Amino acid sequence: MKIIEIPDQESANVGNVCRRIFDLLFAGTALILLSPLIAVISAAIWLESGGPMLYVQTRIGRLGVSFRMYKFRKFHASCDDSGMPLTLTEDERMTEVGKILRSTKLDEIPQLWNVFEGSMSIVGPRPESMAFADCFTGGMEKVLEHKPGIFGPSQMLFRNESVFYSDACSPAAFYRRYLFPAKAQIDLAYYPKRTLANDVIWAMRSLFAVLGFSGPATAPLTPDPHSSMSDNMGSEVGVNK
Repeated sequence: MKIIEIPDQESANVGNVCRRIFDLLFAGTALILLSPLIAVISAAIWLESGGPMLYVQTRIGRLGVSFRMYKFRKFHASCDDSGMPLTLTEDERMTEVGKILRSTKLDEIPQLWNVFEGSMSIVGPRPESMAFADCFTGGMEKVLEHKPGIFGPSQMLFRNESVFYSDACSPAAFYRRYLFPAKAQIDLAYYPKRTLANDVIWAMRSLFAVLGFSGPATAPLTPDPHSSMSDNMGSEVGVNK
């Protein structure tokens, strides 16, 4: 019997369909199970600082197409997008509820709706804000070939990225020069060769990390201005050097 090999494109399409089914099952189940927690968080935000409960921001999606990403509001309602595009450790814009949401990552829960509607995936590169659209150059724009996600290698390894910022330069400048390239290299090493099974593993690892069942809460590296931060991360994501 002759075995017919599936062309790469057809195989990719099958993988995309399976991944979309996984996204819908995961997001739908999570939204149902977390509905009581969603109600509690919404009430806490309202009681402390009124509405709105959600923060909606335009982010860069697959192929550079922008979309509206949802999060629970961590900042005071009077804050807008004209300020610092990054959240710092002791950010004065955060409410007391917002500090808890940030430390527990519960502010990300509304992104399950982004997954459900198709603008995001459970696992994928972190969607960047429009403030860093200029970073997608020099080959790093290939990250945009993949649908952004809630979980993934770079999110896991940099889930407390604000600890890297220093007084040597502004957080935005540091992010552009070091953190963004490191994240992009991790994503480019993983996503072109990803499998659904590995996506599930990264989703589970990320969930365990949020619950406190993992190792260090930050990426195991020290920024070196004379070398790429991503060089120190290869072993974490299976990068072949």
